[in-house]
Amino acid sequence: MRADITSLFGLNVYTNLGTYVGKVDDLVMNVDEGVISGLALSDISRDFFDVPTKGVIIPYRWVVTSGDIVLIRDVVSKFRKKEQVED
Repeated sequence: MRADITSLFGLNVYTNLGTYVGKVDDLVMNVDEGVISGLALSDISRDFFDVPTKGVIIPYRWVVTSGDIVLIRDVVSKFRKKEQVED
């Protein structure tokens, strides 16, 4: 199935477990091969990403499917902020 890549812009991104990750802001494309290699996300969930930037780039290989939203594998849970352990 082929789709217009601009249809991804602005879509919300969720894990396959239903957790909000961010919003597709841009695509990272390998022009030589003509394939998408990553998704640039904005409005990211700070529960997952503890970064000082406004967004992140995730590998396109994490994408499971797209339609009205983008579903990715739940690999982002490994990036979840570590909760502070009380002594």
